[in-house]
Amino acid sequence: MKKEKVARIAYYPYRIISVALLVILFFPGLNVARVSGLINRSTSLLTTGFSYGNLISNFGRAFRKGWVLESTMRLLNLSSLAICIGIIACAVGACLSLGNRRCKFAGNLISTVGAVVSACSMGGIWSAYFQIAATTKPSKVEPMFQNFFYIMLILLVLMVIVSIAVLFLVGRPEKDEKFEMETRFKLFLMFLPFIVLTFVFCYLPLWGWRYAFFDYKSGDTLSMSNFVAFKWFAQLVRNKSTTRDIVNVMKNTLAMSGLGIATSWMPMAFAIFLSEIKNSRFRRFVQTFTTIPNFISWVLVFAIAFCIFSTDGFISSMMINLGIWTEGKNFLMSGSNTWLKMLLWGLWKGLGWSAIIYIAGISGIDQQLYEAATVDGAGRFQKMWHVTVPGLMPTFYVLLLMAVAGILSNGMDQYLVFENSSNTTQIMVLDLYVYKMGIVKGAIPLSTVVGMLKSVISVTLLYVANTISKVLRGETIV
Repeated sequence: MKKEKVARIAYYPYRIISVALLVILFFPGLNVARVSGLINRSTSLLTTGFSYGNLISNFGRAFRKGWVLESTMRLLNLSSLAICIGIIACAVGACLSLGNRRCKFAGNLISTVGAVVSACSMGGIWSAYFQIAATTKPSKVEPMFQNFFYIMLILLVLMVIVSIAVLFLVGRPEKDEKFEMETRFKLFLMFLPFIVLTFVFCYLPLWGWRYAFFDYKSGDTLSMSNFVAFKWFAQLVRNKSTTRDIVNVMKNTLAMSGLGIATSWMPMAFAIFLSEIKNSRFRRFVQTFTTIPNFISWVLVFAIAFCIFSTDGFISSMMINLGIWTEGKNFLMSGSNTWLKMLLWGLWKGLGWSAIIYIAGISGIDQQLYEAATVDGAGRFQKMWHVTVPGLMPTFYVLLLMAVAGILSNGMDQYLVFENSSNTTQIMVLDLYVYKMGIVKGAIPLSTVVGMLKSVISVTLLYVANTISKVLRGETIV
């Protein structure tokens, strides 16, 4: 009993170290395998281990001149790969530690082996560094030793010690004992990948907001010498050209998002009418036919539009053959009704997909309500209006609140492929503007400022819409 209590306490540092090691894999600044300045500084330890091509992308001349041996980079790559696999094994062991004795024992074995492999593989990185440092042209390959190497080695050694300690504290399970875990822990582990993905793609990029406070150009380093505080924030107001562009972009963004919100009821209506189709084969055909466009990329959608609406497209060819037109017309090059065109393309692509959640909601409505409505003499449309629509309104309100919160996020793909010299003024939305400014023009700090303001405004709108929902409906989503 005393051993189990000690083991329970020991599992806390065990899991903390596992998580810390796993996080290290993804941060380029903590890459202990960056032993040369030729290795891209945005390369993480995970990339170093799993992508040899990325690792040696800048070593072509160094290999040809003999400054660095390819065997050295192979050693660095394999050592990094072994460290990554070992750390992943430690993470798996930490997950198994949530189960019964058999799960814990297996997890401890996996973690111990993984930590030992990773700790030993650190020697490969050490050897690779000294091989690179021994080159005849150190100024060309820029050998460097990461001080974080020692910290990571200490973490791995601690992981080995704690894993072995917990292994003996837990002890061997009974032979007939099966792998078991409480339901709450199973659900947590199922949800864990989504938490990690959310962190990596939604919260980790917030670290890039620091570029808004520096006079930064691609390839530069951030230091106090190029720190400019709120210069780029003031630029949005002081520069008349930038202000004019922002006003135009906001007009397009709010207009197109407003049209999307105004037509947000259409997927619900489509789902209701689709559910009323009695022929199951025809209903499945319509649902499949309207859902497929969602899986077509916007590039292919534009290709379809080009085949239909270009100068040599289907419509122009048909009108010329009928003698109505003397020459073809390119509808895609027109800047008129751009907002409406983008709305219609968006509806065509996403209507069926957006209706799926409402179809699922309809299947969850109590059938006794329809039976009661039939007894009261309600017709089909009356049941749709008084039973189906009220049953779907909670789902509609949640999606509406999310749409209001994302009113500044129109996406970029659709507008990027449909943009041309004739409609660029009308089609330039905020996401496309940030892309153009940051990637095309290289104004990374200014584009970061715009992106920051967009995120802050979106969160503010979410809480405002949530407050209004609480006042009017008495329900919230936050």
